[in-house]
Amino acid sequence: MSADVRSFFGRPIVIGGGIAGLMTALHLAPEPVLVLSRTLLGADTASTWAQGGLAASMGNDDNPALHLADTIAAGDGLCDRRMAKRILQAAPGAIEGLARLRIPFDRTANGSLRLGLEAAHSRRRIVHAHGDGSGREIMRALIAAVRSTPSIVVVEGVEARRLAVSDNAIRGVWASCSLGSVFFATRRIVLATGGIGGLFLDSTNPSGNCGQGLALAARAGAVLSDLEFIQFHPTALDGSERPMTLISEAVRGEGAALIDETGRPFLECVPGAELAARDVLARAVWNHLANGHRVFLDARQRPGSEFARQFPTIASACRGAGINPARDLIPVRPAQHYHMGGVAVDRSGRTSVNGLWACGEVASTGLHGANRLASNSLTEAVVCARWVAESVARTPARRTKSACGDEYPSPDPIPVRPSLSPALGIVRNGAGLKAAIRALMPIAESKHAAADPAAVGLMIAIAALRREESRGAHYRTDFPHQAPEARRSEITLEAALEAARELAHSPALAGLTS
Repeated sequence: MSADVRSFFGRPIVIGGGIAGLMTALHLAPEPVLVLSRTLLGADTASTWAQGGLAASMGNDDNPALHLADTIAAGDGLCDRRMAKRILQAAPGAIEGLARLRIPFDRTANGSLRLGLEAAHSRRRIVHAHGDGSGREIMRALIAAVRSTPSIVVVEGVEARRLAVSDNAIRGVWASCSLGSVFFATRRIVLATGGIGGLFLDSTNPSGNCGQGLALAARAGAVLSDLEFIQFHPTALDGSERPMTLISEAVRGEGAALIDETGRPFLECVPGAELAARDVLARAVWNHLANGHRVFLDARQRPGSEFARQFPTIASACRGAGINPARDLIPVRPAQHYHMGGVAVDRSGRTSVNGLWACGEVASTGLHGANRLASNSLTEAVVCARWVAESVARTPARRTKSACGDEYPSPDPIPVRPSLSPALGIVRNGAGLKAAIRALMPIAESKHAAADPAAVGLMIAIAALRREESRGAHYRTDFPHQAPEARRSEITLEAALEAARELAHSPALAGLTS
């Protein structure tokens, strides 16, 4: 980065170069905005890897009320109904806005959108681009639009390390690049950093996505919400590659079936079978694997010979593993896929820290509840980016001074994966969560490169330990039943560290139950 950073002082900064970040920057135009991206735009982002598309009530037999009903049902009692209704009502208009950016959405012979079906949706409402290349095609169009917008400056290869905060208000961000540490002074920052897949041994997300945005917000004192709810996709390609290749739900929507090594379709007792909600299906697959079976996706009949045309990205990954989906069974098992929790935000994306917004997977809007409905996430990012940008634009720009800070290492999640993966998997229990908390606390309080990933994992583990019930994607073997009252959770890093210290000194777990 060769530009004088003083020339950027005061302008809003978007941290993250995925769909949420780029859409926010585009909506801010013509106000000058700075986008900080850890990698080259489009590289190593979950947005680019997204296969499933965007959910919106675009069909003649559909409407936002039906979409809302499916979302609420999947969310298992924890969706913020008002926020979900607002987002889903705006979804069709957001799709039309993307189409104006010349995103090549799949269409029928008569020119109407070709709508796909995914799990727990009562209607075909998934909008795709180039089959399973939706994220790639959307990102291609957004990157072109951003690079052609004079008011947007993109700085690539820069990693945000700490937010500067005074009196609960943003003053800037310390970042690291090839030239060393740099401070960007601003009073308006948008976090759009993606999810937490890099914290897990098995994930379908880029390994570099290890909760950096959550760590930035948490160390700035922000409130985080619903961290315990982590979605595991039931069908990732079972092989040695890491991250794991996602086998999109859309494949099952087109008729592929789950069977075991005997050829038996083992989901007879699961309501909805292949198209059950993700948490239900992931547990069913996990249990069958735990009982000594193997699990396969059988796409030989449906979509059969059409597989490569409908799902070119997945077909290519399967070929790399020596599998022809039109002829061979596809070995699958669950893998971490999406985080329903995040930085708590209001209807405009504002966090509890003045001058800090969050958008996309890093944010917790209340749309997803305890279990995200398939393909609602890209929709949420696209819709909420506009509201975040409008809120940022309404906030007056004020001068702020440069600041000096410590050097912060690039986050390294590798040391925390062995503790987090078993404790915060598909099936959890108190003993495993307590062991993870004890292991993570000293790392989170250290100056080790794993400190930020450990802090994020610690907050998730304590939120999971406090939730003494099973709901949605959070399943406790020691608390297998659902509590009579549904309640969202909130936590701060300070509270998590205090609770962890109490756990370290008190087997009675004082302060860990809410």
